[in-house]
Amino acid sequence: MDFFPGSSLARQRFYQEIHQSPDQIDLAKSALYLAQEEYPDLDVEEYLSALDAMAVEVRERLPREPYPLRIIQTLNHYFYEDLQFRGNTERYDDPRNSYLNEVIDRRTGIPITLSLMYLEVAGRIDFPMVGVGMPGHFLIRPIGDEMQIFVDPFHQGEVLFEQDCQERLSQAYGRPMALRPEFLEAVSPQYFLARMLTNLKGVYLKQEDWLRAIAAIDRILMLLPHSWMEQRDRGLLYYQLGRWAEARQDLEHYLTCAPSTVSDAPRIRDLLRRIDENKT
Repeated sequence: MDFFPGSSLARQRFYQEIHQSPDQIDLAKSALYLAQEEYPDLDVEEYLSALDAMAVEVRERLPREPYPLRIIQTLNHYFYEDLQFRGNTERYDDPRNSYLNEVIDRRTGIPITLSLMYLEVAGRIDFPMVGVGMPGHFLIRPIGDEMQIFVDPFHQGEVLFEQDCQERLSQAYGRPMALRPEFLEAVSPQYFLARMLTNLKGVYLKQEDWLRAIAAIDRILMLLPHSWMEQRDRGLLYYQLGRWAEARQDLEHYLTCAPSTVSDAPRIRDLLRRIDENKT
């Protein structure tokens, strides 16, 4: 079912882009197809060209000796002083923060979308970077950098070391947190996009916009088809909307795939009984 104008074509393009080998997936293009479902008139090539143009301007500013920290300094000056990009601390839950086209137009966003824009421009100047999916706060880092430095695009491109990441993790959770090695590993394109969609899902759940939350989950499941918790959440939303057949399918799948020890299994079985009652 199409929830929004143009969603079917945008979703088809998104599906085709993500079902390639990871090294072939174009993150910016995928993110723009994701946005195109919400903005059916969005011209994907126009925004890809905008990223290309940014890269041309950064390349003209690069120092003669392109050491990593000097390149980062140049990128930071361009993004945060010349273009005035910033983290949206005032309206963090605004869904526009999760759409790359809006981030480029409005020059504000959340950690993961600012990270995406930053690494896309960096890649275009032959300074490849990868996403780092630290819980609570998304970062990026250069590939092959022996110093193992991290960049925080949400905070003006601040350069971090491992100890700084530890502090940022604890700040995000409001309590001391142990920094496990896997928190600083590079994430796959699929995970990167799924985390963007998870942010959108959370925003729409807060707004009680069930259809848009379902649309986000649909695409998370395209990326992570074995995520039984997402299947459960979609089933609960279908139940909320009174779409009994779809709710039953998702909730039964959840009970089949989830570990037998999940604490909410009795509640899900009770909902399935209520679905049967509503259908009779």
